[in-house]
Amino acid sequence: MENKLEQNEIYFGSQSGFTLLEMMCVLVILGMVFSITIHKFNDLSETAYQKALQSAIQELNIRETLIWSDFKISTDGWLSDEDVFKRLDTKLGGEYRWDPSAEELGGSLHFGSSSVNLVRTPSTRKKPGAWQ
Repeated sequence: MENKLEQNEIYFGSQSGFTLLEMMCVLVILGMVFSITIHKFNDLSETAYQKALQSAIQELNIRETLIWSDFKISTDGWLSDEDVFKRLDTKLGGEYRWDPSAEELGGSLHFGSSSVNLVRTPSTRKKPGAWQ
């Protein structure tokens, strides 16, 4: 029996582990790292939404220019800004949405949690309309 006690002491006495204080310190550090990571991720998401809106504005300007150019080289030529806007496809797909809708003078464009109020400069005989 004494031999078994000595064996248990050898097995259990030589084991070492973390103290409660050490484990609590590790948990606190992991919690701080996690909270910083989440904050950075939220900032990154908002930046991505802003970049998506900038890309959408560029897309609208490209579409506007192509339609205006189409009218300019057609046999009828440029007629009016209203005709250009009627042919403009303002549906950008995905999570983009207009509130309430795109209009000849602009509108409010949303993507994710970000939005931007756009103003559209009407097209003329000399230049296409522009979204800003």
